[in-house]
Amino acid sequence: MAIAAADAEAQQRYRRYQSETVLVTPEGSILDFMPEESEVMVRIDSRGRRVLIDNYGNLVATEMPADVYFARNEQPRYEDPYRDNGEGFDNGESFDGFDARDPGTITGTVPRHGDVTRLPLEEQSLPGFENDNADGELQNTAPADNQDVTSLDPQATQPTVQDTEPAIVLNNKSRAEITALQVFLDREGASPGVIDGKMGMNVTKSIRAFEKISGETLDPNDTEAILERLRLSGGMPIISYTITPADAAGPYVAEIPEDYAHKALLPRLSFTSTTEMLAERFHMDEAYLKELNPGIDFSIPGTIVKVVNPGEARTGIVARIVADKGRKQVLAYGEAGELIAAYPASIGSSDTPSPSGTVTVERIALDPGYTYNPKINFQQGSNDKILEIPPGPNGPVGTVWIALSKPTYGIHGTPEPSKIGRTQSHGCIRLTNWDATELAKMVKPGVTVEFIE
Repeated sequence: MAIAAADAEAQQRYRRYQSETVLVTPEGSILDFMPEESEVMVRIDSRGRRVLIDNYGNLVATEMPADVYFARNEQPRYEDPYRDNGEGFDNGESFDGFDARDPGTITGTVPRHGDVTRLPLEEQSLPGFENDNADGELQNTAPADNQDVTSLDPQATQPTVQDTEPAIVLNNKSRAEITALQVFLDREGASPGVIDGKMGMNVTKSIRAFEKISGETLDPNDTEAILERLRLSGGMPIISYTITPADAAGPYVAEIPEDYAHKALLPRLSFTSTTEMLAERFHMDEAYLKELNPGIDFSIPGTIVKVVNPGEARTGIVARIVADKGRKQVLAYGEAGELIAAYPASIGSSDTPSPSGTVTVERIALDPGYTYNPKINFQQGSNDKILEIPPGPNGPVGTVWIALSKPTYGIHGTPEPSKIGRTQSHGCIRLTNWDATELAKMVKPGVTVEFIE
């Protein structure tokens, strides 16, 4: 084999021979067996590391320097706030736990890896507009370089519905201070979407939602009061985190192809990099994560980086969901009528509108696959056959599918969290993967979803 693999006993001796390498599993442990040469293939990943891939395309192990692994593998792991701690949830039931690297978790009676048989088109930005200015608002630019215009229905692009209230203005606040505000809102159940240190309509909407949740009036310019509240609710908004061997190992894919036929050939639509994975885990914009850590190589275990500290996930029992099309926001209410959580959302368009009136939740699937059918969906490239697209955080519906009683419609995640609330969907309700996961754990089949204008 191209990798000079030793047996399990030899791997234990790597502690003494620091110049050698070890094979690290996706879970971060040393491979405790040596597969036969006929069982694996040796490949080079996007970071130039040698990896072992089985005959089904699954990552078996990644080669790492032994001195790096053994010097750093005792670092504590970040505990994902979206995983059950074994004590169950507020409704008295248990949950298997889930994150984007833990496929197959279920809710209700949904089979593991439950497929979505029909989904609407990809969401899209208003042509000629791109969200890249300092305050998070849309500005007129050339079309985004990564906009896949060939994969969209050319008749489906409609101007974004204008928000019904002006954005709240902050007085000369730094990005760190705006980040503190966003983290505070996220912890309080009023999600601002991606945390990027920028003020915009998503933050404005989350401030208004916080006031409804808490019954308090929030002064977003009072940074000292916000920081004090953060100290009491989980610590400072930005913390240090040590990259673990499992973080560095992945598994990752080199890139996500645009063509659905090429997507269908992959074993899983995983993250493409450590930065993408960490950004989603910590509710961040990936570009902002890199800005906070200039010159950092995120692929090296033991590297200490700055990340946002979003705190614990919201818990409770959601009895009613309101999808506000005009505000581009989803509101989750409890059994007593109280507002539990609010999420920015992309909801329909005038050409491909979301449903009207009230529907119900039919089922909840985490880590769903996607069935592309050109006769039902849209024409993507030259694809004219049904394609089974694998699950993963970079799949068309992200990591969650909450099916609604109106056929083909649902609430789901997205591979592009920074676009949530700033672009349109094609009928469904799009949330960030972490918001969709949080909501999925609080709902059951039968919960009503009311669409309002």
